[in-house]
Amino acid sequence: MTQAHDGPEDDKPMPLLDHLIELRKRLIYALVCFFAVFFITFYFAKPIFSFLIQPALADGYKVIVLDIFEFFFVTVKLSAFVALIVGFPLIAVQIWLFVAPGLYRHEKRAFVPFLVATPFMFYAGCALMYYVVLPYVINFMLTQYAPPDIEKTLRSSDYLERILQLVFAFGFAFEVPVLLTLLIQVGIATTEGLKSKRRYAIVVAFVIAAVLAPPDVVSQIALAIPLMAFYEISILIGGVIERKRAAADKAAEEAEEKAEEAEKKAEESANR
Repeated sequence: MTQAHDGPEDDKPMPLLDHLIELRKRLIYALVCFFAVFFITFYFAKPIFSFLIQPALADGYKVIVLDIFEFFFVTVKLSAFVALIVGFPLIAVQIWLFVAPGLYRHEKRAFVPFLVATPFMFYAGCALMYYVVLPYVINFMLTQYAPPDIEKTLRSSDYLERILQLVFAFGFAFEVPVLLTLLIQVGIATTEGLKSKRRYAIVVAFVIAAVLAPPDVVSQIALAIPLMAFYEISILIGGVIERKRAAADKAAEEAEEKAEEAEKKAEESANR
């Protein structure tokens, strides 16, 4: 009876040319996924953009086009960004299929949950941005700084640029627990290390918020708070991971000690 092998699927090293061929195949598949989503998004760009401007229209603001080719470039930029977001799981699958054969089983078990969680956390950040933060940003910036006696209109290209900026900011914030938990899982980081660097993490959170969020204090705080909260959540999740790892190591040591004791007893009985 053969024992289960905990190594890569094939111990025989793959020639460099085969690696390059496999990499080329996966890159082609990833590009096909990207452009497939891109052209679908390009076809439905009008309703997608109409959906994105609803927070502005709901508050009585107008979104305008000032150039003949402006909305075409808005459509291209929107389609490319949506293709990256929506097509990311498909692209990630191709990356996984290229990397997975060289991983051990325990490494695969460590990476798969995070591969699944990454797009969902990013989408959660996008939802928070669209339904909570964006209406506030629009109203605050146009009522706080613009005189009340001027007509308030938003240029489509500028509006989309701000949307993409906020999507990236909040999507990145929601990836923090995934990244930190993965680092703890693979042993690169520890919960004690994260706790000791908590004061620096707070500073970094506000610096990131100041760079990525709109230039008002409230929206920057709205981004910095999730960053700090997810940092603390990562410490809690990491503690659970480390306790499970310690319990598994202890159980393995006890099993090894029992095996050694059984082997000694077998040797003693054989020598009698």
